[in-house]
Amino acid sequence: MIWWLMCPVVLAAKDKVTDPDKKARRDAEKLPPCGACNNLVNSFLLGMDRTKRGKFEGGDSAWEAKTQPKYATSEVRLVEIVEELCKEVERGEAQCHANHNTWEEHLEQWWGLDPDTRPSLQQWLCVETVKYCCPANHYGPTCAPCSVLGGNGEICSSNGKCKGNGTRKGNGKCSCDTGYGGEVCNICSNGFYESFKDESKILCSSCHKSCNGPCSGPGPKACTKCANGYSMHTEHGCMDIDECVVSIPCTNDKFCVNTEGTFRCVACDKGCNGCSSDGPDNCKECKEGWSKNKDGVCINDNVKEINSTESSAPSGSAGEPNKDEL
Repeated sequence: MIWWLMCPVVLAAKDKVTDPDKKARRDAEKLPPCGACNNLVNSFLLGMDRTKRGKFEGGDSAWEAKTQPKYATSEVRLVEIVEELCKEVERGEAQCHANHNTWEEHLEQWWGLDPDTRPSLQQWLCVETVKYCCPANHYGPTCAPCSVLGGNGEICSSNGKCKGNGTRKGNGKCSCDTGYGGEVCNICSNGFYESFKDESKILCSSCHKSCNGPCSGPGPKACTKCANGYSMHTEHGCMDIDECVVSIPCTNDKFCVNTEGTFRCVACDKGCNGCSSDGPDNCKECKEGWSKNKDGVCINDNVKEINSTESSAPSGSAGEPNKDEL
């Protein structure tokens, strides 16, 4: 397994940060020692990937390796990598540049090793040289092996990792994945149930969203207790409460819309003084300056006057006689 994948990786985000202040804060952010080292390593590896084809666009990579072997390990390529170093990281760019200035000789030394036999840059720099990280499944100042094993012989029963894994921090105890608990992560935590179990594995699945706390299986019927917005039904289990029916939760200028487990209040039409639903045809009363037409729709009185005037006007244009008058 590639060691540099085991610690937190901070690379360019898919969504580009457009807020200058937010970007400045991210650039100035300081990462923990191991994360900062991995940040630099991953930026360097991206540079290696970017320059791996040398000066050629397309073509046969095997042929390029034979015809330009000197470029692959040259100082020219190293300079091209370093020129763009740290520019694509999501957080801690200033820290990344500072670490590069401090570790520049280390990078050059690693670059000069035989590419066929040298260790990964993360292992060589972060674990062995600056000693900011540990190998996978090791933790703490001395990189002690994670030793908390479950009944299946796996670290934290394969449902978590030891605290400090891959770093020089932590105490080696289990940090369980979501849904798992216990000292060795071999039981389901509150809000989860055993959906599968054998001699070597346990699978914990989330209780239904209508449950508050533990459950005995999937669905609302398995809930021990209902979450807010639900009530226990003897046959169907935890059922959604329609707050819009059992109470009047919204102010007079809004109407209630029931949603799963809760509700929301939506503003009435601007012509309404209270409403039962959306639109000017669902007003309880019309606002002052508005009145209902024959279809029960609240219309602005000014609009009604304009419409009335237009409907009573003579058919000819102003200043011109009607045909009947000619």
